[in-house]
Amino acid sequence: MKFHAAYQSWGRYFHYQHDIESPAWRQDTQFLEQTEPLLPYGLGRSYGDSCLNNNGTLISTEHLNRFIAFDGERGVLRCEAGVTLADILSVIVPRGWFIPVTPGTKYVTIAGAIANDVHGKNHNHVGTFGCHITQLELLRSSGERLICSCDENPELFAATIGGLGLTGFISWAEIQLIPIENAFIQEESIQFANLDECINLFEQSAADNQYTVAWIDCLASGTQLGRGIFTRGNHCTSHSAEKNHTLRKLRSVPFTFPPGCLNKLSVSVFNNLYFRKLGGRSKSSRIDYDHFFYPLDALLNWNRLYGPKGFIQYQCVLIDNAVDAMKELLTLIAKSGQPSPLNVLKEFGDIQSPGLLSFPRKGLTLALDFPNRGEATLKLCNELDVIVKNAGGALYPAKDSRMTAEMFALGYPQLDTFIPHIDPKFSSSFWRRVQPPAV
Repeated sequence: MKFHAAYQSWGRYFHYQHDIESPAWRQDTQFLEQTEPLLPYGLGRSYGDSCLNNNGTLISTEHLNRFIAFDGERGVLRCEAGVTLADILSVIVPRGWFIPVTPGTKYVTIAGAIANDVHGKNHNHVGTFGCHITQLELLRSSGERLICSCDENPELFAATIGGLGLTGFISWAEIQLIPIENAFIQEESIQFANLDECINLFEQSAADNQYTVAWIDCLASGTQLGRGIFTRGNHCTSHSAEKNHTLRKLRSVPFTFPPGCLNKLSVSVFNNLYFRKLGGRSKSSRIDYDHFFYPLDALLNWNRLYGPKGFIQYQCVLIDNAVDAMKELLTLIAKSGQPSPLNVLKEFGDIQSPGLLSFPRKGLTLALDFPNRGEATLKLCNELDVIVKNAGGALYPAKDSRMTAEMFALGYPQLDTFIPHIDPKFSSSFWRRVQPPAV
């Protein structure tokens, strides 16, 4: 099925018209006959243009949403490309299994999670999503179907994990799950006064906590620079706890907010209230996995809050002298006065992904959402880039809207190894923006 439609990035920064091919079954290869550049498309949760293909064709996985096989003894699941993490969780959690790595939303497809090699709150323990993919089927524009794994077509497997959909079309994938006893997480939230206290909490929590993450108040400065709330948690082990959980009541942002609603004053008020919600104390509670992993999923269309111009998400990883570099970055943001209400700090471990273009690497990563204020926001991001470069870091392609080709090449030293594996008929708006010039 083919049609034409306008698609936008999740950050609502890009708006493009596309031809859409929507195969009804994974054996369908008719879309390969298109002369325009091709790009697989899941749920479009990439914040920038890595999921868009201006003047090209998107291959929607909407109808490729079938489970193929599930080994309930070993916890191995095989499913089609368009199956979402939400679909998977609804099936596996009641059976005592969980996804080993999950991003901050369950509304992504398994193929999208592979293509972006997503990470979660437990990277220092288990690595990225791609570390747990046992095999996948890749359809190339030649019509060839290749089984890819660490043992079979390993070079193409490495290029496809984190490969941004450029190596071909993933028709199905197989993932190794982790066992759980119920659907709940034992969570502890702790208020911290500055970045140094936050780093100490990461260090103290690493051994005994599977999941760690921090919210940062990016408008705080001086002795309060990097203040926020640290959260750590583990899957509950009580056999008496019910395996299922009550589904949340979903709400939706009904319209696009007027420009300027998320300004320095409003975000400062929000940050102060959120920071003080614990009253200077820590709080321990048992919560279901939805509330722990996917708090924003309860508010549908939350990207409308940023107004008609959308927002620019900036996520970086800092490696060399990471703590000092993070302080420099936070100081610059606070001085700029540009608000970012959703600021997530995580610590990456040294577990290497099989993916050639995987973003996570040992260091500190911070994700920020800046309401789009045009040149002022782009100028701030350019200044942040300098700090990231000096720290030997990188930007996350799945979140990016304005990275340069130079920045991409610096952050991804295996780019030259990756390029020969790109399918000649596949491309994206992101790739055309950052690809190195032809020699």
